[in-house]
Amino acid sequence: MINYKEKLAPVKAFVFDFDGVMTNGDVWTYGDGETVRCGNIKDGFAIQYAVKKGYTIAVISGATSKSIDNRMRSLGVEQVFTGCGDKIKTYEKFLADNGLIDKQVLYMGDDLPDYPLLKRAGVATCPADAAEEVKTIADYISLQPGGKGCVRDVIEQVLRLHGNWFHEDAVVW
Repeated sequence: MINYKEKLAPVKAFVFDFDGVMTNGDVWTYGDGETVRCGNIKDGFAIQYAVKKGYTIAVISGATSKSIDNRMRSLGVEQVFTGCGDKIKTYEKFLADNGLIDKQVLYMGDDLPDYPLLKRAGVATCPADAAEEVKTIADYISLQPGGKGCVRDVIEQVLRLHGNWFHEDAVVW
């Protein structure tokens, strides 16, 4: 049986759910229907740094909001898929479009809609406060909850393993 750290070696791409992973799950809705979410700045740094280092990053979320698109684009993430009722279909297109296979993808999700993707991706990860059903199938459960550094946790582990963490370019956003 291959262990978690060995599964990280072939990772070339990170795919994340948004709400409950990049946020703590709290959503504020304004009168015009727009929603605002709260994320973690260290997660953001790790995302943009992974992009800078050549990793593919994507978000596959059932939610739809300009705030998701705006946040991810500000970090250099071009592949943002929102309003996904069937995350597996979106994931399969993502793989095909990027020439990737399952074992090259680390996925982080926190709740039941993420279950099929977690079963499929090469490395299944979740935040500390994920649903129990998700935790039972995760290869790794971050010590950090959603929106509080769990994204940084998994990105940093992969980049460190690959020798891509904390180079001179890390100090320039």
